[in-house]
Amino acid sequence: MHLQILAQPNAVSTDEQLALQFFQNKEFDKALDYYEKLYNKKPSHQYYSPYLNCLLELKDFKKAEKIVKKNIKQNPQNIDLIVDLGIVYNSANQPEKAKETWELAVKLVKQDEQVFPVAKAFIAIRQYDYAITTYLKGRKISQSGYSYSFEMADVYAAKGDKMAMINEYLDVLETEDSYIQSVQNALQTSFGTEADFKQNELLKNELLKRIARKPDKTILSELLIWMQIQQKDFDGAFVQAKSLDKRKKEEGGRLIGLAKNCLENENYELAIKAYEYVIAKGSGNYLYREARTALLDVYYQKIVVKGIYTNLDLLELEKNYHAAINELGMSAGKVFPGKLEGSTSPVKNLAHLQAFYLDKPQEAISLLEEALPQIAGQVQALFKLELADILLMTGDVWEASLRYSQVEKSFKHDEIGQEAKFRNAKIAYYSADFKWAQAQLDVLKAATSKLIANDAMNLSLLISDALAIDTNIAPLMIFARADLLAFQNKDDQAIATLDSINILFPNHALADDILYKKAQIELKHARYAEAAAFYEALVKNYGEDILGDDALFKLADLNENQFKNIEKAKELYQQLLVKYPGSIYIVEARKRFRKLRGDAIN
Repeated sequence: MHLQILAQPNAVSTDEQLALQFFQNKEFDKALDYYEKLYNKKPSHQYYSPYLNCLLELKDFKKAEKIVKKNIKQNPQNIDLIVDLGIVYNSANQPEKAKETWELAVKLVKQDEQVFPVAKAFIAIRQYDYAITTYLKGRKISQSGYSYSFEMADVYAAKGDKMAMINEYLDVLETEDSYIQSVQNALQTSFGTEADFKQNELLKNELLKRIARKPDKTILSELLIWMQIQQKDFDGAFVQAKSLDKRKKEEGGRLIGLAKNCLENENYELAIKAYEYVIAKGSGNYLYREARTALLDVYYQKIVVKGIYTNLDLLELEKNYHAAINELGMSAGKVFPGKLEGSTSPVKNLAHLQAFYLDKPQEAISLLEEALPQIAGQVQALFKLELADILLMTGDVWEASLRYSQVEKSFKHDEIGQEAKFRNAKIAYYSADFKWAQAQLDVLKAATSKLIANDAMNLSLLISDALAIDTNIAPLMIFARADLLAFQNKDDQAIATLDSINILFPNHALADDILYKKAQIELKHARYAEAAAFYEALVKNYGEDILGDDALFKLADLNENQFKNIEKAKELYQQLLVKYPGSIYIVEARKRFRKLRGDAIN
């Protein structure tokens, strides 16, 4: 007896395996024998569905009808089984009888919990109209008032009826504003590089119609603004955001949000217009200070980050910084998401502008020294780092090192302290004290900031690679001098110094570093084609070296954001993913590749 109990499950298991194998191989006559035996032994849904499918495939419609009816009798509460009966009649070429049966299934839906099983049964056999009818019945009988709009929208999407799908989403949004995030999530996949232009145009037109019809239903305008931002239509979003701001008598918050989005997408002009709109509301507005500071930051980023400026732009921005500081005070600054307080301070940024772009280092030093006693904590540390950078630029190496050391000592375990330590290590490197510099850099490889750790590792490897084979430190000394000249914005001298290495020491281990440094200098002046040429040469000739992944990522970024060559950018990001799986850029490269490919990114 005991043996029989043990043997039985094994026998069943074998029968199940054979049944499934025959079914997958479309040997339905053989599969039927096993599923019939399994079903008769245990009439569960697990065996019922494949058993019924075998009967339908073998066109044994009488037996199929008998099995389904038996199941209906045994489980009268499972109305979805009536859908199966309709499948039998439809397969038996009895369309009228199938129609009558399916209509009966919908008619018998009386309770909320019956809606989903019946609708899903219809969806499974692509009888979308019956699924919609079922959901409409559910909407009518629902005790909770649930509309089934999202489910119906999915069915309309499967059916290819984009207009009906859109109407379901907008209808539910008009009913309840809180559904905005769910609607946005549902529509998200139709935006991006592989956008569904037809659907988006239908959505835009329907939104505009409804907004005109119901101007007080502002949630529709909010969805339109969101849609325009997804499509990078910042001009349209700006018009709608202004209109909504006026209609709701807001303080400009949504314009601030739009400005930040524009800035992230390097649409500087729209960001400027959005901030100016908020500033025009007057200094009594609680967002005035943020908008005033952020507007200056947009101009600053155009110059410092993108290298887009004329000398007149520099002078105009300097003038505006002075005006803002006079109005807002020396400690003017605002906390922005992802940025340390003070990092966008007009005082710090004006000092950087004066020192590195307007050749007014002494004015910059005086400005920072005047501000330092009025601030404290990490903001003061940021100002000290800026002051030290300017001192280093003027050649006051000792004083710069002292300032870096002060920050490092005060914030030893914080990221800003690690940054100070890294900059001090660079002073040693610039001064050709490579041994001490490398000792500091080796410590910083374990820094909490990935960026600092990566920079430390790269500089450490630069030093060790340059000295590994050739004990002559002269090439590295020249390179370090060129690096310092580039930091001091003496770019022509820096390039000439870099070229001298190739002349004096051809085929040196620093060849890839020379190309990378030249590319960085070209980027500083927004000479993108020249920068790309240096990156391409590095990838081609020194792709296996430490800077190979850096150059490839930068090249991909240029193709994506400057040359707008999306296919080339995708190709380069994919190349990085395959060739450099351990790269620090791997996560960002994968995200960008998927985005350019049109994947939905959460």
